[in-house]
Amino acid sequence: MHPAAREMLERTADAPGFHTMTPSEARAAQRAVALPSSEPEAVASVEDRVVRGEGHGVPVRVYAPDVEGDVPALVWAHGGGFVLGDVETEDPAARALANATECVVASVDYRLAPEHPFPAALTDVYAVTEWAADGSIPGTDGRVVVGGASAGGTLAAATALLARDRADGPRIDHQVLVYPSTSFVREFDQPDEEYFLSAEAGGWFGRQYLPHPLCGHNPYASPLEATTHADLPPATVVTAEFDRTRPQADAYVAALERDGVPVDHHHYDDMIHAFFGNVHEPEWERAREAMADVAASLDERFER
Repeated sequence: MHPAAREMLERTADAPGFHTMTPSEARAAQRAVALPSSEPEAVASVEDRVVRGEGHGVPVRVYAPDVEGDVPALVWAHGGGFVLGDVETEDPAARALANATECVVASVDYRLAPEHPFPAALTDVYAVTEWAADGSIPGTDGRVVVGGASAGGTLAAATALLARDRADGPRIDHQVLVYPSTSFVREFDQPDEEYFLSAEAGGWFGRQYLPHPLCGHNPYASPLEATTHADLPPATVVTAEFDRTRPQADAYVAALERDGVPVDHHHYDDMIHAFFGNVHEPEWERAREAMADVAASLDERFER
């Protein structure tokens, strides 16, 4: 295990689990450790927008890289088990993504559970994807990527499924799935040791997100449960070795490849869940490497 990952696990070993808190308490605890304390990474511009959703506005923070000409849009969904996180806690990752991928990043401040259970978050990410596909983001060229980390990766995968299934769905050119959870209803082999995301916390997040356990069988909640994954956009999938979501992500890679979807799978054998967002910390060089790998996948996809 990477020293930075080991140090993080040791530092948080005695912290109370999210499953022992109320959602409000869990959000406060997450913000206390997730909000960056260092100077933010510079980008060309940052703008807060509101996208029209189904009967409400969806806040979006748009990050433009310092590049010439129009570039693809990357609709990005933060992690946090569908309960935690926002555009503020995701700010370092969004900035780094804009610079690394040379895409305009639209970071979605989607509604959170349990106040807004499934499918509210998906509805919000989908609305922003439609907005991006309509060419409404200045500096974009019509190509659209959907992506996210952890719960955000689940939402990105579900958005790609929903866009494929709807007759008027937006065109999505690529999907970036960073350690996504892909099924609420299957049993997976798990490591003997708990690494950052415990079984109790994972179960608690699921209970907050799903209004009823049967919703876990819905492929837009559990993308692995889709009847077919054919005709989905090519995918870049990032996984970490010491992560309870790894078997689910591996299963999704296999399902995509089985149905003919090109997959670029990057596995980090010394990392833990949530490492991808630590790009603002110098000791987490593996997060920068993962960003560079995602960027290389997009460069190859878009022949840049």
